[in-house]
Amino acid sequence: MENASYTTLTRQSGLAREMQIIANNIANAATTGFRSEGLIFSEYVRPVENGASYSMGQGNISSTSFAQGALTQTGNPFDFAIEGDGYFLVETPQGERLTRGGAFSPSANGDLVTGDGLRVLDAGGAPIFVPPGVDVAVSADGTLSAGGAPLGQLGIVGPIDPQGMVREDGVMFRADAGFEPGAMARVLQGFVENSNVSPITQLAQMIEVQRAYELGQSFLDAEDERVRSALKSLMT
Repeated sequence: MENASYTTLTRQSGLAREMQIIANNIANAATTGFRSEGLIFSEYVRPVENGASYSMGQGNISSTSFAQGALTQTGNPFDFAIEGDGYFLVETPQGERLTRGGAFSPSANGDLVTGDGLRVLDAGGAPIFVPPGVDVAVSADGTLSAGGAPLGQLGIVGPIDPQGMVREDGVMFRADAGFEPGAMARVLQGFVENSNVSPITQLAQMIEVQRAYELGQSFLDAEDERVRSALKSLMT
């Protein structure tokens, strides 16, 4: 197979991966706290003996947009949104994770949990207990109180290396480099942060990717026909 065909195939593989990412973004356009994902194409250059080098593009590096999503008022006292930088700290079976999804509720045991039943942690990494039947209020720094008595403080943290975070399970992120208190964050009660996905932008990008893929496929079909014709000419 010629270099041009190899190059086109690597491009087609990257476009197929990009289409999957775009489809996932659109599917999560209404998911609370979701962060839009993108794809970065890298170039691989290889020298050729007694000839010019050639390069191939490969789409294998994902990127995440950390832009603030719009805030929607829900009136639910256990819905929280972060205004500014910062993430809620959540306990998972794999360890502590970071999320912007703040649609919480008290469990049957009184623990503040996510929609998936994962316990929300305080600034010290301990679960937050909410007594049943109390009216909960939250201050801007994430301190929860009932009747003027403090219940705990939401763990609002920021990753030491934001670009090094690894996405897990939709709205959860793993911060391998660690995290620190999110001093610039402000917590709002009765709000949730919407997904930062722009459906219109994603649809436009999907059309561009589809057209690019079709163009590459047309080239491969034409190249295949050219090779077949050349072989047929040699055999006759």
